[in-house]
Amino acid sequence: MFETILDEEERGQVGIGTLIVFIAMVLVAAIAAGVLINTAGFLQTQAEATGEESTSQVSERLQIVSQSGDISDNVANTSERGIGSLEFVVASAPGADNIDLDEVSVELVGTSGQETFQLDEDPPATNEIFTGSANDNVLTDNSDRAEVTVDLESDAFENEDGYALTEGDSLTVTFTTASGASTTTEIRVPTTLVGDDGDSVRL
Repeated sequence: MFETILDEEERGQVGIGTLIVFIAMVLVAAIAAGVLINTAGFLQTQAEATGEESTSQVSERLQIVSQSGDISDNVANTSERGIGSLEFVVASAPGADNIDLDEVSVELVGTSGQETFQLDEDPPATNEIFTGSANDNVLTDNSDRAEVTVDLESDAFENEDGYALTEGDSLTVTFTTASGASTTTEIRVPTTLVGDDGDSVRL
């Protein structure tokens, strides 16, 4: 069944061949293991970055506490009553890190078209933190509150008619933080505004 090798020189040659094959197998296995380890490390790093980015896009957003508008008897230089400016009280959403209001963009979408601008662009927007320990327009805590004012009749808009709202009009406002997290709210003006010129009404 087994061939007996009587020649000592032949026995040594068989041993060297087996050793060479064994070393080759070890080298191949080591290279494959290195490739797998590097790939696993890259995938782990990529997964962590993707997870952090996804979390920030969900949690690092603004939360609208209240929204109101100022009544104007002659909105947009017309004889119609409507809303000439909007006021929002905003806070950082639960779980959010620091949010720099100057890096927040605002998008207006209504019957007059679409407009996008930053909260640090004055006009048409102003923002001011009035509670908490925040500095430099940065919300650092969930208890911080900021007042954001948007002048719908501002000359800074590309649309010459502005975005002033008359009775019964609606407007979609979207706030997007630097991380890409968005908060959208719908502004609907009542068909009949109750109040005097300059009064504030909740919307």
